[in-house]
Parts: sequence; C-alpha cells; structure tokens
Amino acid sequence: MDVKQQVSQQRVRLEVAVRKALDIALASAHACEVAITKSTGFSVTTRMCEVESIEFNSDGVLGITVYRDQRKGSASTSDLSEKAIQQAIVAALDISRYTSEDPYAGLAPRELMIQSVPDLHLFYPDMPKLDYAAQIAIAAERKALSYTKIKQSDGASYDSRYAVKVYGNSHGLLASYSSSRHSISCCVIGQGKNNRMERDYSYTVARDCNELWTPETVGQQAAEKTISRLDSKKLTTGKYPVMFSSDVATSLIGHLIIAISGVNLYRKSSFLLDCLGQQILPKWFNIVERPHVLGGLASAPFDDEGIFTQDRQIIADGILTTYLLTSYAARKMSMIPTGHAGGVHNWFVKSTGQNFEMMLRELNTGLLVTEIMGQGINVVTGDYSRGAAGFWVENGEIKYPVSEVTIASNLKDMFMNIVAVGKDTEVRSQVQTGSILLESMKVAGD
Repeated sequence: MDVKQQVSQQRVRLEVAVRKALDIALASAHACEVAITKSTGFSVTTRMCEVESIEFNSDGVLGITVYRDQRKGSASTSDLSEKAIQQAIVAALDISRYTSEDPYAGLAPRELMIQSVPDLHLFYPDMPKLDYAAQIAIAAERKALSYTKIKQSDGASYDSRYAVKVYGNSHGLLASYSSSRHSISCCVIGQGKNNRMERDYSYTVARDCNELWTPETVGQQAAEKTISRLDSKKLTTGKYPVMFSSDVATSLIGHLIIAISGVNLYRKSSFLLDCLGQQILPKWFNIVERPHVLGGLASAPFDDEGIFTQDRQIIADGILTTYLLTSYAARKMSMIPTGHAGGVHNWFVKSTGQNFEMMLRELNTGLLVTEIMGQGINVVTGDYSRGAAGFWVENGEIKYPVSEVTIASNLKDMFMNIVAVGKDTEVRSQVQTGSILLESMKVAGD
C-alpha cells in the first residue's frame, strides 16, 4: 500500500473518531467542537558528513471543547478508542462546571463554516529511504565544507512529513484535508582572521520535494553566507538608513500581524489599537492575503474554527483595512471573525520594483541587516530594540560585515518611514516580501 492510500485510510479513521466524539459530547453539552492533526514523518541529521540522528514521529491529539451555559471545558486524548474519547469528554464536562460564565465563548458563527473543501494541492507525500535522506544532508555538508574558510559543519538535515487535519463541530461541520512538508537545511562554521569564528545557515522548504533546492545549493549558500560574515567590524553609534534583507524583513511584517491580532486588540495591548481604517504605512504600500494559492506553504481551506478562508486586502494604499479576529475576539469587539484562528495565510507584500542591487543603491550609505537577535519588542508601545548583524554599505556597494550592533526605533515610525520594498522576494515564509528599506534608525555600536 502506498503512502497516499495509507493517508486516505488514516483520514477516514480520524473523521470517524471526530464524529464519534461529537455524538457523545452532544448528549450532555449545548455545543462542542473537536479537532485533531495527525502528523507523521522523519528527520535525518548529519554532522561532518556522518549520520548523527534519525527521528521518527507519528503523533496527534484529539482536542475536545464543550460549551454549557456559556461555560467552556477542554480536554484531549491521544488514544482514539471509544472509551478514551468518552473519558476525555467527561473530563471536559467536569472542567466546564468549574469555569466562569463567559458570554463571548462559543463556536464560530454557523454561516461562516466552510461548505466544501477545495483541493489546494497541499499533499505531496514522499517518504524516501533513510539512506537517501542521509545522502541528501551529507551532500549539502560536503558542498559547504569544500570552501577553504569553512572549518566545521554544525549539522545538516533532511525532513519529510505529512499531516491530516480534521475539524468538526455541533453546527454539523466535519471537514478535513491532508498536507505535506519537506525541507533540507545546513549550518556551518567559518574561520577568519585572528581565528574569529562565524556561523550561518541556509535551508529550503516545499510542499512537494521536487521543488526543493538541490542540497548543493543549500550547502553553497550556507558557506557563502558564513564566509561573508567573517572579519566583521563594529559601527560608530549614529542614525543611519537601514535595509532589512528579505528573510529578515518577514519579521518586520510579523510584528504587524501581532499588533492587529484580536487577542492584543481586545486586551488593549497593541500599539495599533483603534487604527482600523487609518494610514499606518506609506500610501503606496499594499499587502494582500491569498489563502488558496495552490501548493502554498501557508495555504489552508479553513481555519482552526472551521471558518472558510478567503482573499483579503490587509493594507490598501497604506491603510489598515482589517483586523485578524477569531470568533472570541470578534464577539469581544462586536465585529465579524476573519478566519485567522491558527494564523495568517500567504501574505504578499507588493514590491516597488527594485532588485537587490537597486535597493542597495537606493540605500546608498547605511546598514544592511541580515540577522536580528533578541526579543526587544514592546507590542503595547511599539518600541523596537534588537541586536543585529549585517553589512555596511557605501555608495550602494557592500563594504564590510558588521556585528554586535543594536538597532532601535518605534514600529509606528518604522512602518511610516519605509522607503521601498524590493522584488527579491522571500518565498519560504507565510509572509512573502522583498527587502525593506527604512529611511533611518538608531544604530548603537562603539
């Protein structure tokens, strides 16, 4: 039996378990929802071209939530037998007796439930032999170690896994879909002058293993990134233009996601509180969400509450057009859920058209940030302060690597001071954006 047949049978078994749990729970609860994501796969890790570890995983927990008289109780079980499901439901019901009444608790609205699940081409199972997976990881290491300045590998890996997600609730919904994810990664250590060491990495990830980069490409990129960081210097403290490389720029948009998420808004703990319909980014700035991109890394037909996902304009000409609301947050705020329980789905930041070299020329003289460290973000005030590394750029050309600096500003100012977005798009993230150039930030060095 091939993997697709196995997964098809597993999907049926999980649907049966979810339906059984719903039937049992509804005998005592006013409403209920049941969900499980069963993940199966393996990871092969190598170090210095020898297999270091092999890990298999096959896990999934059936989560059951019941609602009685505006009281909520939750329990879970990894045992899908009828007896274990009954015990979990009893536990959830017992918990609900001791929780406080919450008028905002409950299922998402019936009218927002997904009606039919589209095939988004998310499932490309591939469970290669372990020897082959090890060869892939070793090939990445060998390529990286072929560079003279690379002295040691910090490990490479090949990961392959697939998952089946099933969700049902007492609205009569029972929906499911399968997905897969494969990746290759490599991390190496280089040595520069005065024996100073630097580390960097590269990776590739895809739903379909045939769309992964070659292991040699991963190893080459890991080596080249590491070598470029050798013999770094510090900067004189000052205020400079700053450009975030595309893979770092995704985190900048990630702060936007956190700030417009319902949980922070109804708790009044967001620097973008009451900013719906207001301009928070330059007038040319646009972000769209496309949950149904075929094969997309963050594509999903429905969210964790069974709400159907749909295309959305997040930022239109710099104006915030929507919050990201679960049903609970929506009721708290007297709004409509947006289908973001569990996260966002394929955000695309519109580019201003410059390639990477053109972005450097527009930066002219300033700091290119390729790594950020630390958690110096205050989501309430928007204050931003993080450790950084990258490159000093003069007259549009990279001059030397930079390390041990801190960049600081306020996210509200940072968003409004964005000058350009490159077309060197980072495609390995749920947020797809090019490099982002900011007018200026405080940079603390020597």
